[in-house]
Amino acid sequence: MIQDIKPYHLHNEFIAGKEPSSEDIVLVFRDFDGGKEILLTINDADKGIAFPRVKDIADLEKDNLKYVFNVGEEDFYLYQPNELTDHIADGFSFCAMKDVRKEFLYPRHYVYAIFTAFQLDEWYKVTNYCGKCGSKNEDHPKERARICPKCGNIIYPRINPAVIIGVTDKEKNRIVLTKYRRGFALNALVAGFTEIGETLEETVQREVMEEIGLKVTNVRYYKSQPWGIASDILVGFYCDVTGDRTITMDESELKYAEWVSPSDIELQPLDYSLTNEMMSLFKEKGYEGTIIKKV
Repeated sequence: MIQDIKPYHLHNEFIAGKEPSSEDIVLVFRDFDGGKEILLTINDADKGIAFPRVKDIADLEKDNLKYVFNVGEEDFYLYQPNELTDHIADGFSFCAMKDVRKEFLYPRHYVYAIFTAFQLDEWYKVTNYCGKCGSKNEDHPKERARICPKCGNIIYPRINPAVIIGVTDKEKNRIVLTKYRRGFALNALVAGFTEIGETLEETVQREVMEEIGLKVTNVRYYKSQPWGIASDILVGFYCDVTGDRTITMDESELKYAEWVSPSDIELQPLDYSLTNEMMSLFKEKGYEGTIIKKV
């Protein structure tokens, strides 16, 4: 999955006032043509990623750099605001985030850094002003948060809980695969966000009923995954269908939902997602592979 970057480790501890060195990495995101872009270079031969470093940016305003995390022995900084196009060393250009998601890029820990930094960049951009009194927020001096100097309201990075659900039929050794009506075009599993006042297990049961019209039992936890592109924490569950096996698809959400046997599962081309790992496990081991852990 995207976070599997051993032997590296993401150190996301907040460090106030950390001064950048000339070799530190600078991450620059911008809105463009209805999407998001990041400044980098990709080697066409080996799909290797390189980021601009502090030394690559002329007339850098260091007050606009925000230290975000460390991976390996490299420190990463966000640059905000993003007007840097005239000050970058040759070889770097803006790349669409949707293209970053489509290709095998290396090294893997750089891809994870992009996803995680993207989440923080978006959070900083949407928290410039206090949602309580409208005053301009400031960075909290002691933790990763925004604080309003007028009313004292504190805002922390947003994390959205969502479930990824492998709906299984033990008797026939099959699983429900779906495709979304819009956006992501590859095979997926039932998924949805946790609503106010419900547990993750209740989210599983509700989303399965809403999207494919099935009742489920034996809800069991598999794994979790940070998914910075959407500010999500994804929580994977398998569960067993009970009662009628007939799928009634929510056509406003899905364009495909079918029972599929292990040998017929077509995986996503990249191994970044929790969804793909859960499908891959079922493809390899069938129903027996889904009972590793239980809630």
